Amino acid sequence: MFQTLLIQPIYNAFIYLIDFMPGGDVGFAIIALTLVIRIVFYPAFASSIRTQMGMQAIQGEVDVINKEYKNNPEERAKRTMALFTKHKVRPLSGFLALLVQLPVFIALYYAFFREGLPKVATNLLYSFVPEPHTINVVFLGVVDLLSKHNILLTVVVFSLQFAVAYVSLLRVKKVSKSAALSPEKESAQRLQQQMMLYFLPVLIGVISYSLPAAVGIYFCAGNVVSLGQEWVIRRQLEAAKN
Repeated sequence: MFQTLLIQPIYNAFIYLIDFMPGGDVGFAIIALTLVIRIVFYPAFASSIRTQMGMQAIQGEVDVINKEYKNNPEERAKRTMALFTKHKVRPLSGFLALLVQLPVFIALYYAFFREGLPKVATNLLYSFVPEPHTINVVFLGVVDLLSKHNILLTVVVFSLQFAVAYVSLLRVKKVSKSAALSPEKESAQRLQQQMMLYFLPVLIGVISYSLPAAVGIYFCAGNVVSLGQEWVIRRQLEAAKN
C-alpha cells in the first residue's frame, strides 16, 4: 500500500519529467520534481514556519503554565492547547512538512539505488506514462549523478544548508526578543541553535558526499526553494502586520 499510494505516484512523476527535460537530463528532473512537490505542499511548509515563530513568541507563557500546573498534567495540557489555539499555533505542522519530503527521497532511492537509472522499473509505470526515450545521468554534462564523493557539490550543499539554518535562526532570534525565557530555556535554545547552524549542515554535507551526486542535487534544490519560501512568507507576514 505504501508503494502504491506514495512511491509509485512520485516515481511516475519523476520518470514523466525526465522525458520533458532537455536531453533527458535527470538532474533537471530532480529539480523540477522538488519544485512541484514544494509548490503543491506550500501551505504545509508555510504553516511550519509560522508555527516555529508562534512557538517562540509564546514560549514564556508556556513556561508559566508548566510551572503553575506541574502537578496537574490534565489542566496543564488543556491550558497549553488553549494557548496554541489562541495564537493559531499548530505543533504538528513541522512534522507534516518533514513528512512531505520523505516520499520524494524514497522515490529517488527507488530510481537510483533499487532500479538503478538509467534502467526504468516499467512495472511501476502507469499506462499513460511512457518510458523516456533518453535518460542522461550526467547533469549539465558535468556532474555524474550516479557517482559518489563529489567534493564541489558537497561544498555547495553545505553552504546552502548553512544559509537555510542561518536565515531560520535570524527569524527565531527576532521573535525571541519579545519572549521572556528562563536561563535554562535560553541555554537549551543556544545549544539547539548551534546544532542547527553547524551540526546539521555538516551532517547533510557528509550524507551528500557519501551518496551519489543525485542526492546532493536534491538537497540543493530543496534548500534553494526553502530560501525562496522563507522570503515569500516573511513578505506575507510583514504585509499582514501593515
